[in-house]
Order: sequence, then C-alpha cells, then structure tokens
Amino acid sequence: MESGPAIFAGTAFALFGAALLLWTGVRVAHREPVAHGVATAAAITLTTAFGAAFLLLGVWCFGRL
Repeated sequence: MESGPAIFAGTAFALFGAALLLWTGVRVAHREPVAHGVATAAAITLTTAFGAAFLLLGVWCFGRL
C-alpha cells in the first residue's frame, strides 16, 4: 500500500529531471538561451543542477521500494 505514492513520486521526479536535462542540452546545443534575462553560464549551471537533483530524487524514491 505504501509503494503506490513512492512509485508515483519517483516517476514524476525522474521524468521531470530527465526532461529538464534533455531540454537544457538541446537549448545549449542549438546555442539558444536557456532562460531569458539570465546569464548563460548561470542558467546552464542551475538547470543542470536542478535536473540532476530531480533525477536523483526520483531514483532515491524508487530505491525506497
């Protein structure tokens, strides 16, 4: 019964983290701004860090099963 919320949370975190990393990678590869009005290096660093954090949080949720 407790595994249902962990599966949902793990899936949501992992999908969001992977999508954020993919989106950031595509924007950087096309040399397009990652966030408007923010320095490019700061935007790349923050989105990569948060994408990796959400992906790791999803993996951690799956590990709790």
